[in-house]
This record gives sequence, C-alpha cells and structure tokens, in this order.
Amino acid sequence: MGKKQVAVLLSGCGNQDGAEIHEATLTLWAIHKHGAEYRCFAPNIMQHHVLNHITGQEMDEQRNVLIEAARIARGKVEDLGQFNATEVDALVIPGGVGAAKNLCTYAFDGPQCRVNKDVEQAVKAMHQAGKPIGALCIAPVLLAKVLGDITLTIGQDATTAARIREMGATHAPTGIGEIAVDQKNKIVSTPCYMLDSRVDQIAAGADALIQAVLGFLPA
Repeated sequence: MGKKQVAVLLSGCGNQDGAEIHEATLTLWAIHKHGAEYRCFAPNIMQHHVLNHITGQEMDEQRNVLIEAARIARGKVEDLGQFNATEVDALVIPGGVGAAKNLCTYAFDGPQCRVNKDVEQAVKAMHQAGKPIGALCIAPVLLAKVLGDITLTIGQDATTAARIREMGATHAPTGIGEIAVDQKNKIVSTPCYMLDSRVDQIAAGADALIQAVLGFLPA
C-alpha cells in the first residue's frame, strides 16, 4: 500500500482575502509528519477582492485564487475543476477569510451563502464516498452549507455557531488546539484563529486534526 493521499483545498494566499498561511502550511507539515502525502488544489477563479494586509484596505488590483494558492504550494497546485475523489483518501480545507469569500460567499451572505460549484462537487464527492473531511478556522461553515446535518466547530463564537445551526448543522464548542470529531460523517474541525491563538497553538490544532482525519483510514 502506498502512502495516503490528502487533498488540501486552498482559497488563495493571505488570511484576509485568501487561505490563512499558517494554517495551510502547518496542515501540510502535519500531513507529512503523520506519514501521508498531500496534493494542493484551488479553484481557478478570480478572488473576491485584494486587501492590503497591513491596513485592511481594499487594493485596486485583481488576483487569481489558483495562482495565489501556488505561493503556498510552491507552484505544485492543481485546478479544483479537475478534482477526482477516487484519487485521494481525504480532503482538508484550511481557513482564512478566503474560505468564506472565494470558496463560498459566507462572509457576505451568511447562512444564505452560495458555494463555488467545484468546491461543492469536491465536498459532496468525498462525503458520498465515505472519505474523511477536515476543516480549519472558518472553513467549517461551507461544510455546514453543503452537507447540512453534521457536527463541527468554529470555536466559541456565538453568532457564527447560531448561523451554523441555521444551516442545519450542530456546533460543538472547542478551545485552543482542540478538535471536534463527527464520527458518523467522518468530519473533523478545529477553531485555529477563530480563537485568539499563537502559531504554536495553530500547529497543535492542525496536528490533532490531521491525526484524526488519517485515523478514519484503514491502515
């Protein structure tokens, strides 16, 4: 048997308008630490907007989510439109507000959000195949939108938890570095920067999440 293959879905590069770099990088680290391999994916779309990460102000430029994700993946990133659930064993989605702006419209539309069609198809294909899915930080909201009746965490934020319940999911409160595991649906989530965390605490959460995701797979 070869090494387990984990698809990592990125939403760009940078926590305010793309994938959270610490969460993404530490997810990749944890995958290798636990003896698996990763393949990075991103949708080939324009990101919602570009923000100056010093000031938070919008910038007058456009960037492509796939090209931006390549910064984190060191160029080795695949178009999510070509995703094939039969080729991987698990799917993990790091957070960053890009997950709620580019992968879906949760940042703007809340529970009425729309999910990018390639993202939705990938999530549904993995879930229907009985393969585990992990989500970090704010990314669990898109799983709630696509899958509905699942259990997940975004930490302890009451407003976001209420919106998750509105989308049909169950919220499990967690602390720094903790994970929520939905055994029935093979969903693992961790709050990361939804709580006031240090980068070493992000590593602890990513490590625990990947260990739990891989724990669903046969040896």
